[in-house]
Amino acid sequence: MTATTTLTERYISATIRSLAPEMQDDVRAELEAAIADAVDARIEIGEDPESAERSALTALGDPGILAAGYAERPLHLIGPRYYLTWWRLLKLLLAIVPICVLGAVALGQALANAPVGEIISSSILAAGGTILHLCFWTTLVFVILERSGTDTGVKWDVDQLPEAADDGVGRNELIASLVFLGLAVGALLWDRFRGFVVIDGEALPILNPGLWPWGIAVLALIIIAEAVFAVVLYRHRGWSVGFAVVNTVLALAFLAWVGVLLLSGDLVNPDFLAHIVTAGGEGFAAGDAEAADEGGIFRILAVLLGFGIALGVGWDIVDGWIKTARRRRA
Repeated sequence: MTATTTLTERYISATIRSLAPEMQDDVRAELEAAIADAVDARIEIGEDPESAERSALTALGDPGILAAGYAERPLHLIGPRYYLTWWRLLKLLLAIVPICVLGAVALGQALANAPVGEIISSSILAAGGTILHLCFWTTLVFVILERSGTDTGVKWDVDQLPEAADDGVGRNELIASLVFLGLAVGALLWDRFRGFVVIDGEALPILNPGLWPWGIAVLALIIIAEAVFAVVLYRHRGWSVGFAVVNTVLALAFLAWVGVLLLSGDLVNPDFLAHIVTAGGEGFAAGDAEAADEGGIFRILAVLLGFGIALGVGWDIVDGWIKTARRRRA
């Protein structure tokens, strides 16, 4: 057996070995004929036999790719048929699930009175693990669909066209923002002077009266800044990176104000908490005792309130940056 014949046989063997047995003889015969014709054609134009065969085999390409073509076997994990469905689903899952896991783990650790470092590390590790699992298992499912040819049942039609993006700077948005901020100021004044809770004809403020005037003044400045920001944003008729940064700073300022007061226990009126204990009776006291390892019911409620406010602030920040990105693309 000559070196040239051995090279040809090696190529044919590498091509047919991954094919089904019933296909191998036909493919072998087809390749032998094709290679022989290609070699003869090159010899006729002056190439020596060894170089002619090497060039002919090189032109045929990787035998693995050639075999995949004979077997109609895809050489990609996810092809065009499934790619967009996979990518859209994966983006949706990554936008929702890791954040939910991070928040849930952080909330659980905070309720368990874990140290701050443990809360942060546990939350990040859980979110990171979730991202890895989502990417792996979602991709694996679509790889199986690709190989099996299963129909996902997802069909596109014109009803799926997205609505025109709202940049959030219309007159209605401005009015809604100003009304909400006005209600917030009204609620502060009502709580202080009229009271949402009245005991024996006297107002019992929910917020700590000790916040007046300076603590409330800081909050009032944040509210005024938010109102001015809403007006300037409306007049500018669109979001920009600068507006998104200002929105982020204002949101974080409000979160810091609430967070500091919650952590120090100065946000809620102690007399109001005492009234709740008295009104709750023995059952409430027993529940508070059962939660003593976590700091009591009031600490649990404070943690839940803090997480709720942080969630709202986080969405406000993200919403501003999303609208900025939309504006820049437009």
